[in-house]
Amino acid sequence: MAIEVHDVPEAKRYEARVDGVSTVAGFAQYIRTAELIAFVHTVVEPVHEGKGVGSALARVSLDEARAAGLRVLATCPFFAGWIGRHSEYQDLLYQSRSKVVD
Repeated sequence: MAIEVHDVPEAKRYEARVDGVSTVAGFAQYIRTAELIAFVHTVVEPVHEGKGVGSALARVSLDEARAAGLRVLATCPFFAGWIGRHSEYQDLLYQSRSKVVD
């Protein structure tokens, strides 16, 4: 099974397609600024669950974020959990620099 993932900026999401089929097998919705990409929602169609579509979405989009020098905010539970299990991507996570003032 071949999974292709592409950024679709006009839809503000990464889309995954399986075996060259034109229908979307899954997507990762994002909000992007010049410095940050926030992954807010991920969907994998039920027929494709458990087949690596979500992992392909995460890996490709995070590799592209790294290449673009973007920090990552994983508000989507899938992305947060996936990054938590893949330590090689944890350096991308956005860290708030705000201080608590007493």
